[in-house]
Amino acid sequence: MKINCVVAGYGYWGPKLARNLRRHTDCGNIDLCETNLGKGINGREEFPSSRLFREYDRALETEDIHAVLIATPVASHYPMAKKALLAGKHVLVEKPLALTLREAGELTDLADSRGLVLMTDHTFVYHPAVRKIKELVEIGEIGKLHYIDSVRINLGIIQQDVNVLWDLAVHDLSIVNFLTDERPRTVQAVGVSHTRNGIENIGHLMLNYESGLFVHVNCSWVSPVKIRHTLIGGDKKMILYDDLNPSEPVKLYDATYHPKSEQDMERLLYECRSGDVTSPRVEQREALEGVVDDFLSCIIKRRQPISDGHFACDIIRLLESAQRSIKRQGEPINILEPAGSTCAT
Repeated sequence: MKINCVVAGYGYWGPKLARNLRRHTDCGNIDLCETNLGKGINGREEFPSSRLFREYDRALETEDIHAVLIATPVASHYPMAKKALLAGKHVLVEKPLALTLREAGELTDLADSRGLVLMTDHTFVYHPAVRKIKELVEIGEIGKLHYIDSVRINLGIIQQDVNVLWDLAVHDLSIVNFLTDERPRTVQAVGVSHTRNGIENIGHLMLNYESGLFVHVNCSWVSPVKIRHTLIGGDKKMILYDDLNPSEPVKLYDATYHPKSEQDMERLLYECRSGDVTSPRVEQREALEGVVDDFLSCIIKRRQPISDGHFACDIIRLLESAQRSIKRQGEPINILEPAGSTCAT
């Protein structure tokens, strides 16, 4: 069975989705839905056999379209995804799935009740480098997780409907939730805005876990340099993930710190070890190719994708808590619902 798809929104991300759909053997027709005529015409030039829909409802009424890929502004994700699910279409949505946990939970419940695939494009979950890191963590190569420290900063693009944490930290949260099944006890966040709309363009987010794991994420739209570093520390080894280093994105450091003895633990005496640095082989594959592959495969095999609605709800729960913490000047916010619970609050 070939899956006929329509890409809704042909701005920045839509063309990337369409290009990866074209590569996939399980994808049939690729149609486009774009209200901006100029962008729609550009899409037709790249995909001459595509139908161009100017109205979203017309695309949803088309019976031979099986799936909708939504690449539109965040505020439109919930209403567009809900319409598509009600029309019986499988749905892939750009991150985040919705602006509130209530909306995300409603979409997830709707998809589950109708037996439809609902997936959020948390691209980094499908990045070969992140997959390699998960493999190293799962085989115990770095030992017990102690901390994850991430820096995701650049100059622009400044969003108008969500703050920097919803735009950038969402990637880091998806990576963290992919690497560990444990979910945090508390979330703390601080942020500052340098624009008239009051939307935070610099943000720091911290997660604290029952096991002692500590996660820190530093995000900014107003940095003169672009940095994409994630440090993952264990009690045996440490990992550096540099997303801007395509040849060696993952480096494994035979380095750690630990008490010299049980007695030294009481005296806070630690020793550090710094050994060899290795660069594991990472598959050369575009992450978005993995996203599209999982989406189409799940439709055909009737299974749930990795970044399904429940995964997306976990991320939005953290982002909502971070937003409340910012409003309360960095006050810790308790995460009341564990992973696997009902999405909606």
